Amino acid sequence: MKARRPAARYWMFPQVRLPGRTWPNRTLTAAPRWLSTDLRDGNQSLPHPMSPDRKLAMFNLLVSMGYKEIEVGFPVASQDDHDFVRLLIEKDLIPDDVRITVLTQARDELIHRTVESLEGARAATVHVYNATSPQFRRTVFGMTRDECKDLAVHGTRLAMKYAERLLGGCDFGYQYSPELFNETELEFALEVCEAVMDVWQPEPGRGIILNFPTTVERSMPNVFADQIEWLDRNLTRREHVCLSVHPHNDRGTGVASAELALLAGAQRVEGCLFGNGERAGNVDLVTLGLNLLTQGVDPGIDFSDINAVRRTVEYCNELPVHPRHPYGGDLVYTAFSGSHQDAIKKGLDALEGEAGRRGVLVRDLPWEVPYLPLDPEDVGRTYEAIVRINSQSGKGGVAYVLGARYGLRLPRPLQAEFARIVQADADAAGGELTPERIKDLFDREYRVSPRAGLPEPATGEPVPADLYLDGVPFDVGADRADAVQRVTAALAPKGIDVRALHRTGGAELGRQVTVYAQCRVRGQLWWGVGSGANAETAAVAAVAAAVRRALTDTREIADKNRTSLASKHEKNQDQQAQKSEEPHARPSHPLRPGAAVLGGTGRPVRERPVMASPAPMRG
Repeated sequence: MKARRPAARYWMFPQVRLPGRTWPNRTLTAAPRWLSTDLRDGNQSLPHPMSPDRKLAMFNLLVSMGYKEIEVGFPVASQDDHDFVRLLIEKDLIPDDVRITVLTQARDELIHRTVESLEGARAATVHVYNATSPQFRRTVFGMTRDECKDLAVHGTRLAMKYAERLLGGCDFGYQYSPELFNETELEFALEVCEAVMDVWQPEPGRGIILNFPTTVERSMPNVFADQIEWLDRNLTRREHVCLSVHPHNDRGTGVASAELALLAGAQRVEGCLFGNGERAGNVDLVTLGLNLLTQGVDPGIDFSDINAVRRTVEYCNELPVHPRHPYGGDLVYTAFSGSHQDAIKKGLDALEGEAGRRGVLVRDLPWEVPYLPLDPEDVGRTYEAIVRINSQSGKGGVAYVLGARYGLRLPRPLQAEFARIVQADADAAGGELTPERIKDLFDREYRVSPRAGLPEPATGEPVPADLYLDGVPFDVGADRADAVQRVTAALAPKGIDVRALHRTGGAELGRQVTVYAQCRVRGQLWWGVGSGANAETAAVAAVAAAVRRALTDTREIADKNRTSLASKHEKNQDQQAQKSEEPHARPSHPLRPGAAVLGGTGRPVRERPVMASPAPMRG
């Protein structure tokens, strides 16, 4: 059977002849004007369009983030859209510095009802559009070029007429879009826009928005940039025109198209939060804004709580944000790879060291950390390293005993430190250690009483901390991100700066959460361990243990603990020896009380305690 070759059915999108194009040599130095169309273009694409409550939640979110131009609906498309526009106006829910926009097709009865829906608004824009591409002129509408142009001109006249009649006292604005601009002949798109401006007569204080959509994205982003620069060169009355773009994401390059269009002369971008919209979506305003931020350009939008933004968008759209979505997805500040974790940790350590040398806070330094183009804290998130435990990890020694017997999955650095402590204690005791004794030693070394609490202030200066969470479920979603935020919030008032969260194991039924905290106090690293019903409680206890160890003569305490444990161990051996002194029992070896003698040879044999693993205890 011969394979199909469907590529022959398609053709290369026409290039733009643009000698001396300048956009490749330009740099973005300021944010554009933003318009959110979540409530119009985004809403019309949803399987379940927003209810009034969800629309209001979206509107309030956009206002709180700082969007000043919001397309609030298509009033003639549905009664729900019309009623929502009226709700905003009649309940006085629109801030004085926010301009609403409504969309309509270029038809008489539609324009009249659209303008009518804006009565009482302080500042509003009517957005009129008609399709101008050859395919739509020929196949959909069956009209000539002149008829297409006349439709745009007539629509503009009607919008002006009804606004003058119905919107007295309103700061009225006008926007025109040649729909499917990217598929329209450039000369014809320019001809239509010039005819519209002839009617509107833009002048100082009476500008016009000309909006150029890639209604269906069909070309590479550089082609769209050429189209926009061509317009930028050829539009008359350019100083009174706001050149706007409305990219879609059918080819997956909506963000790139918008960014290159801005280089080419665009001044305004229309899009949706997290790229919601028809088919593959509109351009993503979150990615665009934070791309600017990571280039040192203030987007003018508040992204400081990206979790709250995502949560609201998911509620309003009833669609999830993908875990890998740039900047806002659940996994974008997470490292699974060990080499990535190591590089990130070294980068964070270097940043902290530089801050110490300069005597400034880390957040005041330029951000330069491997694999993290954005400081997660700048959007209210926390870096997380996920430690994946495989079947070979922790098979021997101290780590195995604590893991298999007590369910404690120690981070590797803590394994190494505690192994040295166990080694020294085993040498002092002169024998092998039971699992109970290892656990007792671990608790005495790294835990404090739950009532001890965290010293206030901890050390008089911020204490950087890395937290390792054991027993916390790893569920992709906003709830997990919120739990991470609660942990950092619980420690921040105590002067603890959580730099990173790691995960050493998943949740098990009935298990408490255990947190291992590595804190840098006065230039040294200290470990502490805490357990509790939730991550916040356990984290506070773990940090308290680490800080108290740092503020106490830990060597003296450790020696005291080890002496006490050794004494307890010898007492246990004496008790075992007394029980063994029965008739027919072999005599104890005189050199070591409680040691049995093998076959009268005089060679002592210590009783071997039952271990959780046959592995050597010094592994």
